[in-house]
Amino acid sequence: MAQELGKEQWRSELIDAFRLGDEEQARGLVATLREAQPRQVRAVLEEMLESPDGRARQAAAFALGELGGPASTSRLEQQLVLEEARGDHDGSSVAQFITQVLGQLKSASARAALVRKLKRLASGTPDPSDVDDVTHALWRKRHPELIPTVREVLQRIALPTARALHALLRLLESSPEQLSAWIKDRAVPLSDKTEILTVLDAEVPAELEGLLPAFISLAQSVSEVASTQNGSENEFCERLLTLLLLHRERLFPSLRPEARSALRDMARKLVAAPEAIRSIGAAVTLEYVGQREDAQLLETYRPQDDVLGKVFDDAARTLRTRATP
Repeated sequence: MAQELGKEQWRSELIDAFRLGDEEQARGLVATLREAQPRQVRAVLEEMLESPDGRARQAAAFALGELGGPASTSRLEQQLVLEEARGDHDGSSVAQFITQVLGQLKSASARAALVRKLKRLASGTPDPSDVDDVTHALWRKRHPELIPTVREVLQRIALPTARALHALLRLLESSPEQLSAWIKDRAVPLSDKTEILTVLDAEVPAELEGLLPAFISLAQSVSEVASTQNGSENEFCERLLTLLLLHRERLFPSLRPEARSALRDMARKLVAAPEAIRSIGAAVTLEYVGQREDAQLLETYRPQDDVLGKVFDDAARTLRTRATP
């Protein structure tokens, strides 16, 4: 009975940690059960995967990802098919999460599972968000062997549903030099370049960090339009800011002075945009590339909304503090 109570408490704590987004706590709980009851951990997770509660099934998928190995990958793929067959919101949410977990597992079998999911999507009329999810997961598992499959699927999934897949194929097929030239080509629609940024959200490999100056230069060149109206220019700039902030600890320090200056110029314009399109991402970006005088700009254009306004306040305070001798 004590053992069963321990398992129940473990399940409850894992689900709570997962629900609260406390991955460190969730990882610790998985490690604890694996060490204390190594022969029973998978049995406990099986029970959770059969729960009608989607949060329990997601937490179990997280734990399987932490355990890793062929057995976990196989069970995750099996559960993915089951969740897809549910046809409800709960199942869709769990399937989305399992797709993300498979994208993080470093194994050829996980890549193969994602390829099979992509082919299942291509056999029907997929939701664009489902295609995006598997595309981003496959980018984490990028490998030249994916190219024929992506080409094949693109013959069966039409635009705009396949936009992310087109971006994935370009990333897989192109060298960094070819990508840089493509970004600078003004004949290429801005929306196509925006989609590349969206795929890179999942991961920016070291060999592609050199593309950032080209993206930033393009963003600076369209920032006047982006700061006055919604449209493809504004979307591109916001996507670039999102990418940089998602990987802020690595990407901002890698920027050379000229790229930092161009990014600062673009961010200042978006901070001073009409309130309906005023950029929160630009305000946070100025914390990393701004100068002392940008604090005044942030205070001048602080949104009226208290929550959004606090982002501007915090950024201004950071700039003033950093600039103080």
